[in-house]
Amino acid sequence: MTALVDYLLRLGDDRLVLGHRLSEWCGHGPILEEDIALTNVALDLVGQAANFLRLAGQLEGRGRDEDALAYFRDALEFRNVKLVELPNGDYARTIVRQFLFDAWSVLLLERLQQVRQAELAGIAAKAYKEARYHVRHSGEWVLRFGDGTAESHQRAQAALDELWSYTGELFATDAVDRELAGIGVPDPAELAPRWGEVVSDVVRRATLTLPADGYQQSGGRQGRHTEYLGHLLAEMQILARSHPGVSW
Repeated sequence: MTALVDYLLRLGDDRLVLGHRLSEWCGHGPILEEDIALTNVALDLVGQAANFLRLAGQLEGRGRDEDALAYFRDALEFRNVKLVELPNGDYARTIVRQFLFDAWSVLLLERLQQVRQAELAGIAAKAYKEARYHVRHSGEWVLRFGDGTAESHQRAQAALDELWSYTGELFATDAVDRELAGIGVPDPAELAPRWGEVVSDVVRRATLTLPADGYQQSGGRQGRHTEYLGHLLAEMQILARSHPGVSW
């Protein structure tokens, strides 16, 4: 597997898994308008995933399209970060997780528009427009929770404290990143300072407290996941695996 295919799987899997997680809120959002808004974010992420996975399948040359890559790989073959596979929890937890991811995603997609691989740059350009809305949406909700009631503040802070140890994986550099530096793929570590500034600003304005740096989770990029991914994939893949080859 080439480094570029592996990288595209990472981009696709992050968004596919998170999109599926967000879809679990459909029909259960706190208010109708937000229910629709978060469902649209989920659809955006799944659409982005389809584009990244489609290109991965084409470059891989093994006859696998985006559906095959989404529905017929096991957990060990997925390359998403652990952050996106964690259970939703309450709405504050979902929003904090979304903001931490969105603040990273928009910075990455901004840079990927400049890569010297036309198809990847084109997909990134389209996704970047959506990501700008996503980070604005999730950031505004972090402010509402943090600077709202005592209960909403406590829930948002608890979520931030719990999820913080999963953010370091977003900025870990490995051989795939180093190999693709020649076509303009950014070193993940280069995004950390700007991400930190964006997150710190929103957290401060939300009257929340940034957790202290400490142990950081890792392994998702290498297929070492939490127990939650297997359960998520069982639900997401059951229809395709129960009726292989069916189209509609």
